Amino acid sequence: MTKQFVAGLGAAEHRVPPCAVREPVAGVSGGVLSNLVLHQLDLVKIRFAVSDGLEVRPKYKGIVHCLTSIWKMDGLRGLYQGVNPNVWGAGLSWGLYFFFYNAIKSYKTEGKKERLVAAEYLTSAAQAGSMTLCITNPLWVTKTRLMLQYDHSPAGRRYSGMLDTVVKIYKFEGLWGLYKGFVPGLLGTSHGALQFMAYELLKVKYNKYINRLPDAHLSTIEYVSTVALSKVFAVSATYPYQVVRARLQDQHIYYQGVLHVIKRTWSKEGIHGFYKGIVPNLITVTPACCITFVVYENVSQFLFALGERKRYT
Repeated sequence: MTKQFVAGLGAAEHRVPPCAVREPVAGVSGGVLSNLVLHQLDLVKIRFAVSDGLEVRPKYKGIVHCLTSIWKMDGLRGLYQGVNPNVWGAGLSWGLYFFFYNAIKSYKTEGKKERLVAAEYLTSAAQAGSMTLCITNPLWVTKTRLMLQYDHSPAGRRYSGMLDTVVKIYKFEGLWGLYKGFVPGLLGTSHGALQFMAYELLKVKYNKYINRLPDAHLSTIEYVSTVALSKVFAVSATYPYQVVRARLQDQHIYYQGVLHVIKRTWSKEGIHGFYKGIVPNLITVTPACCITFVVYENVSQFLFALGERKRYT
């Protein structure tokens, strides 16, 4: 299997001129840009997701109240808590995800004339997401810890930045601390898998509907519409895992594991507890994903055209 996957990577590299940088560079560009633009709403989502009634947590009445409260207490700096690991994590995640996803698809379609079916898109995306999470999970733990620092006085701050957070987590909690939330995150690869499956199928069906080739490039508006629909579908189907993951990574309360989070959330908050933060999440991730995919497709096409020009000059 390892040799076959490496062969898949080789196939992906062979079709990406002039070297295997097109997919990662395009993915990184989209991921970084989208997270820089929409970081504040991601902060709101994390604050809402862990809102379980603990006295240490500020109480918010809604999205606008949360943003204004953070602004009044901590200013612009407060609205950008956790931005460094968020941007690094997003850029690395999207870059690796697109690279692995296209490499796996290349391996599965090598020597075949027919297109992949829905189940193959789903498994390809899940495999790519799992491989990516193994590398990026420490960045997501770091992001959550920094976002959940409510007291920014020198005495009240446990972490002073991204590297300080990573070092302290490793020092006091070991490697396991950097991989808190990994299990629900792994389950959460179904989110990306469902999104990519829906995105690929919508793109193919739409091109077929307007009598174009299945792989024909969409316009920016068509990409945005396709990505938005696929993202809303995926978020609605899988959101509870994000609440469970955020609570496992929270530094203000200790959970023994995934089942402990689920039991405690259900007993104290009911089904509503598993969907806390879904509104700011949808407001955040839908445009973020649209930005990422549009930038990805355009950068990918630009790099491909650039490689083709160099090949024939």
